[in-house]
Amino acid sequence: MKLLKLIIIVTFMFISGLFVFCSIYKHLLMVLFSIEYLVVSLYLLFFLFLSQFGFELYFILIFLVLSVCEGALGLGILVNMIRSHGNDLLSSISILSW
Repeated sequence: MKLLKLIIIVTFMFISGLFVFCSIYKHLLMVLFSIEYLVVSLYLLFFLFLSQFGFELYFILIFLVLSVCEGALGLGILVNMIRSHGNDLLSSISILSW
């Protein structure tokens, strides 16, 4: 019963993260925050399932490494965009201009 409550909470976290990702798309920083929130909710979901069924947790370590790389790349793009355009508005740039 406790696991079911945790799965419901993590599922609600993922759905709310998707809602924020789909509704707030003007600023790149908010998009990156919502993607990181989605990654954290997926991490918790993977951890719950893998620990419940007794699997090894190496997959979670690989997932964390990839999510940290994704966050670093996103911050690099954000810094490059702010230096070149002066703001983080997604409407002020074209992806094809990079």
